[in-house]
Amino acid sequence: MSGMREPGAAPDSVTLKQASLYWLKLGFISFGGPAGQIALMHHDLVEQKRWISESRFLHALNYCMMLPGPEAQQLATYIGWLMHRTVGGLVAGILFFLPSFFMLCCLAWVYMAYGSLPTVAAVFHGIKPAVVAIVLFAAWRMAMKTLKNPLLWSIAILAFIAVFIFKLPFPWLVLAAGLTGLAGGLYAPAYFHTAGVHGMPQPGHGPALIDDTTPTPAHARFSWQRVRRVMLCGIGLWLVVMLALIGAYGWQGAFTQMSWFFTKAALLTFGGAYAVLPYVYQGAVEQYHWLSPGQMIDALALGETTPGPLIMVVTFVAYVGGWNAEVFGSGHAGWSGLVAASLVTFFTFLPSLVFIFLGGPFIETTHGNLRLTAPLSAIAAAVVGVIFNLALFFAWHIYWPHGLASAVDWFSVVLSLLALLAVLKYRVNVALVIVASGLTGALTPWLFS
Repeated sequence: MSGMREPGAAPDSVTLKQASLYWLKLGFISFGGPAGQIALMHHDLVEQKRWISESRFLHALNYCMMLPGPEAQQLATYIGWLMHRTVGGLVAGILFFLPSFFMLCCLAWVYMAYGSLPTVAAVFHGIKPAVVAIVLFAAWRMAMKTLKNPLLWSIAILAFIAVFIFKLPFPWLVLAAGLTGLAGGLYAPAYFHTAGVHGMPQPGHGPALIDDTTPTPAHARFSWQRVRRVMLCGIGLWLVVMLALIGAYGWQGAFTQMSWFFTKAALLTFGGAYAVLPYVYQGAVEQYHWLSPGQMIDALALGETTPGPLIMVVTFVAYVGGWNAEVFGSGHAGWSGLVAASLVTFFTFLPSLVFIFLGGPFIETTHGNLRLTAPLSAIAAAVVGVIFNLALFFAWHIYWPHGLASAVDWFSVVLSLLALLAVLKYRVNVALVIVASGLTGALTPWLFS
């Protein structure tokens, strides 16, 4: 009877090895930016595998949305930690971006060693329209799960307007939505039930391994001793590496300055990579001259079209910056780039991991308390609006690559519609859509040449 379960039964327990294989797989197929990645995890972990219930998943997601850093990677870290303690969180969080790290380093080496490749550009031309469709699809699914009443819809619409028209910084949106939810939890709690009745599974899902009524495991219970231990470990690890860099290269050394700059960038990534890209551009291109404007645009294209968090664009930026700095001499530019990329990736993701291990136990104490979860529900509604804005941002720059005065790229428009139809109506796997779109982009110039 191996692998068989009675209908309505909870899934079998999952070992760390089994979970690790899933997190590794996710690291290779997590295309589509944070919205697509979150939708993919929801499909796998809530609907298919039932490792975690709908409400526990959304509760963890809402917390991750509040934090600086890549929310999808933090969500994976949170679930891995909840299931298999700190080691489970580290495995989930690191495997989420590790495949992307190696891919970007290899692509950056090819880019710097051999220049631009027309075939690669053609593949990107096919993938980018598919990304628009995937983000739209993910935003729609999140809206259907999260926006259960007119008030939450209003929060999402106002958030979209605030970002798109008034360019309001994401931290202000988080604050405004959180305060709205805080007031709503006190005076209108009925409007903030976004995950169904507490203790009941969602329609279409059976009992989960970590269900609504599953007690918080011992390792996830809040204690001030744990808070102090996590803070000391996180700050201590940061200091050890930073002091080693200062000792080896001095404060003005390229590696040291990159590590310090991207530590600050990591703490500003509210709302995902696009919220911090102007800051990265200003520092990496205009202030430190680690790379050229054209190289920064190419870095963004590669960050969009590889799996893993969009913030992984900083890995490519650092590799190019390290290559150009030639810290180890002109004959070892590749090694200089690899070390720079490794350091920047470390300093970018260290805060993300620390925030989960630091705040996770407190968040676990609130998943049954509506007055505390209502602010998170309001923030989730605001994030839906922000994700729709991200989809519009993608579409704007892909359909009109040379500005609104230029001709529409109808190839991209049609490919987006086909990709949206594939994922929305026919439920085609996101990774397959990405691969098919990339192949279409690569073959189109050859077919019509």
